[in-house]
Amino acid sequence: MSTSAASSDRTPAEPTGDIAVGAVTDRLVEANQKYAAAFTDPGMDARPVLQVAVVACMDARLDLHRALGLELGDCHTIRNAGGVVTDDVIRSLAISQRALGTRRVVLIHHTNCGMETLTEGFRHDLEMEVGQRPSWAVESFADVEQDVRQSMARVRTSPFLPHTDDVRGFVFDVTSGLLREIDPA
Repeated sequence: MSTSAASSDRTPAEPTGDIAVGAVTDRLVEANQKYAAAFTDPGMDARPVLQVAVVACMDARLDLHRALGLELGDCHTIRNAGGVVTDDVIRSLAISQRALGTRRVVLIHHTNCGMETLTEGFRHDLEMEVGQRPSWAVESFADVEQDVRQSMARVRTSPFLPHTDDVRGFVFDVTSGLLREIDPA
């Protein structure tokens, strides 16, 4: 299949080995050119219509907009490995709330997360490989529900966030597509 024949209805291809340097990025740029050819400015500003910021894992299996019924302009989406609330997530949420009007936070972790298989030993391995210790924590976890609770607590207790009364956390099931709400207690 040529890169121009790819569609949004495609199923993920099985890995076939090394992909040529630049090939994936070239495909993305080509897709953007097609997108831009039909693009019309939606006339929105950066303030999310639903006044919500969604913090989620970067896992490629999570199609957040489709899973949550969101449209362009509805929310801010902040993603990282594990969907954990780190200092950089607090930074993004502070900007989202204080400068761009969001009032609620939705946290989404998921089943079968790769962060459940890592340890802080990952940092040590990186240090041994490159000769420098990463300044960041891995933030791995063994219990996804407990990590959602920890992330909710980090948002709710941050002095930088003025809107912490509507913070809810969920676990997305990657096999069923359903969200399960986590009690913060």
